[in-house]
Amino acid sequence: MDKRPYRVKLKYIRMKNYYWMVLCLVGILSACETTEPREQMTPPFKDNQKVTVADVERGIRSYIREETNDGEGFFTIETDSVPMQLKLVRVHTEYLSVLGPQRYFACVDLVDTHGDVYDVDFFLEGTAQEMGVTETTVHKLNGKPFYSWKQKKDKTWGKVPVKEASNDLLGVIENRDSFVFHYEVTIPPLSDSGKLWLPKASSDDWQNIEVVRQDFPSSVMELRDFQYNNEVLLATIPPHKEAQTIGISYRVVRKEKAAYEDAAPNELSLEASPLLPTGGRFQTIVDSVLEDKTEESDLVKARALYDYVIETVKYAKEGTYGTGDANFACDSRSGNCTEFHSFFISLARTAHIPARFAIGAAIPSNRNEGGVNGYHCWAEFYADGKWWPIDISEGNKYTALATYYFGHHPANRIELSKGRDLILQPGPESGAIPFLAYPVMEVLGKDQKVQVQFTFERL
Repeated sequence: MDKRPYRVKLKYIRMKNYYWMVLCLVGILSACETTEPREQMTPPFKDNQKVTVADVERGIRSYIREETNDGEGFFTIETDSVPMQLKLVRVHTEYLSVLGPQRYFACVDLVDTHGDVYDVDFFLEGTAQEMGVTETTVHKLNGKPFYSWKQKKDKTWGKVPVKEASNDLLGVIENRDSFVFHYEVTIPPLSDSGKLWLPKASSDDWQNIEVVRQDFPSSVMELRDFQYNNEVLLATIPPHKEAQTIGISYRVVRKEKAAYEDAAPNELSLEASPLLPTGGRFQTIVDSVLEDKTEESDLVKARALYDYVIETVKYAKEGTYGTGDANFACDSRSGNCTEFHSFFISLARTAHIPARFAIGAAIPSNRNEGGVNGYHCWAEFYADGKWWPIDISEGNKYTALATYYFGHHPANRIELSKGRDLILQPGPESGAIPFLAYPVMEVLGKDQKVQVQFTFERL
């Protein structure tokens, strides 16, 4: 049973002069929804000229820090069901506001022990040196609002409930999904024997895998890579005059993935590699992005790096994209999912935050059968004793889900392999495999192109 408090009844904390504040909220009470420039949202009250949004940020951070210390490491919000134990992820500096004489507004992201992210609105009062919170309301869960703001006929503002929304049309199936996934490879005519390495999906805590069909016209050897323990199939393909299709089909039951406890990070999740370098230019970026966050938790730092990649990299299949080269992503500021996550991993490891890579396929959410648009990859980082799943390229494509994809992977996907630079024995003569979703084929030690097709039927 899912124990997460998806429907939270809001509790007001030491609420003072509420109706006065509502009158002052024209243009700001939609705070976490609006895209208006900050200067248009901060009324120029003369009595408050010495209080700045920087003061408000210090005030809300100080409040959360003190409450977290008192709560033995957690910021607690009381509900009518169970207390929510939360930790700070991000202060939305773009929404900090001075509402009037000694009245302020802040919007903050806090994460619970399940990895769910709550967008919480705070109203504060006091001076630049000392502020207290007068009202706390939970606004959103994983990017979905519980309410919005609407101006009434009397010019005051009030909350309007938002009906439960669905993310299906944006590619997300929550909780659980089940489907048959077909992986097919078409091999061109060969005058000499070839060797084909392809990933074999395996079961774990998040996906249950059952092979329902395996069609290989030749001998197949099962391998495991040395570092990540991936299952890999090695097929020997004899010479043939006409194109041949081989493949494997899986019945998959997959759960939505959130922050979880697993084996502690090892050196692989922190070390550099040719396509995932650390230090140098990446250190310069990390120093800039985290300049004011040196005392913050790794969770806060990871969110800042996540936001930086979303904001500075565009999803575009241009140039030599698709290699998962963090240097290419840093230079071009573009790429597909491999560039987004390689860039993040290099930045995270530079900041001494363990991070790792995985790849598979995202299953369409808005239909129940047909083709799958190639591979898809994602990442995880380690903070606060847990691994946190992220999907930056999807967060970049669908900004409404950027919060969801920080800490979640939807149920509608299949993972084929983990890690980078896979070493197999026997392996390709070209050396370690950068990442393994599409097969690698060699004929007489030279790369041989093949065609790959993914299809599915939902159960």
